[in-house]
Amino acid sequence: MIEQYDPAKGEMLQILDEQGIVQSSLEPKLTAGEIKKMYSLMVMTRSADAKAFTLQRQGRMGTFAPSIGHEACQVGSAFTLEKGDWFFPYFRDLGGYITLGLPLKNYYLYWMGHEEGMHIPSDLNIFTLAVPVASQLPHAVGAGMAVKMKKDKACILSTFSDGATSEGDFHEALNFAGVYKTPNVFVCFNNQYAISMPRAKQTASKTLAQKALSYGFPGILVDGNDILAVYAATKEAADKARSGEGATLIEAYTYRMASHTTSDDPTKYRPEEEVKEWEKKDPIQRFQTYLKSKGIWDESFEKKVQDETTTAINRALDEAEQTPLPAVEDLFIHTYQEMPPHLKGQLEELKAFLKERGE
Repeated sequence: MIEQYDPAKGEMLQILDEQGIVQSSLEPKLTAGEIKKMYSLMVMTRSADAKAFTLQRQGRMGTFAPSIGHEACQVGSAFTLEKGDWFFPYFRDLGGYITLGLPLKNYYLYWMGHEEGMHIPSDLNIFTLAVPVASQLPHAVGAGMAVKMKKDKACILSTFSDGATSEGDFHEALNFAGVYKTPNVFVCFNNQYAISMPRAKQTASKTLAQKALSYGFPGILVDGNDILAVYAATKEAADKARSGEGATLIEAYTYRMASHTTSDDPTKYRPEEEVKEWEKKDPIQRFQTYLKSKGIWDESFEKKVQDETTTAINRALDEAEQTPLPAVEDLFIHTYQEMPPHLKGQLEELKAFLKERGE
């Protein structure tokens, strides 16, 4: 399927259109249970994101990057991973974390500035959240090279934004992936803006997906608000990666409905009319319409999803806010195995300063 779509011509894979009507010939084979699970994960992602926004405005959480509008990209791609695969996300991938089982408490703690927030449970193959743009991509390819050397059948999925394609790390990672034919799947969430920089000012390429061709592996453009298209393309790419057929680049064409972060004001650089047009393409509403057409959505199911979501979010928040605050030493002790003299001096100076303030 991936080879049938030419990104250089702007050809885009779409299975579920904006009215929720499906192209049955391309519809992935998913059980009713899997479809319900995907929908629940999307709802959970948006609700958990909305809660985080409220917490930030209340001063209970630091600056964070909202995910609203990215639910199809995040859940659709992560849903394809199997035991033994690895996930290298970027900072706007709440749905990926939730799909793969990272405790929501950890995510909240991270944006609260607590180091425990990026403690990854030992049974999850998830790389730590990467805020520096594209820095996780070379690491992902390194993991791919290791998997190949060990002859393991595993896929390495990494996610990033359109802004990441302007970084050297992007080029270096994809170049190595092509040369060494690593089992990497790169999913670019093209949400149109790298902070305030529109995608048109980042590259003259017709699409981002076509950049894969220069690295020697296929690329495909998909409708990033269509979870079925994201899932189908990522699953095919992941299966190819596990079978030793090398890497794939997927451009998920979507939109960042909220601000870049909670410290950003998007009204300064994008028109409200543009946002309203994209609101009509809401990925959750589209998928809900699809579930209705399948006869697997009704009001009782929706209530169950909403109730379970609310309970899970409240529990995660309670656990996060009841976690003891980190010690002052935590700012210093995790940089080196043995703390050097200059950091010891800074730590003592900070302790003295806090003591004077009665803290």
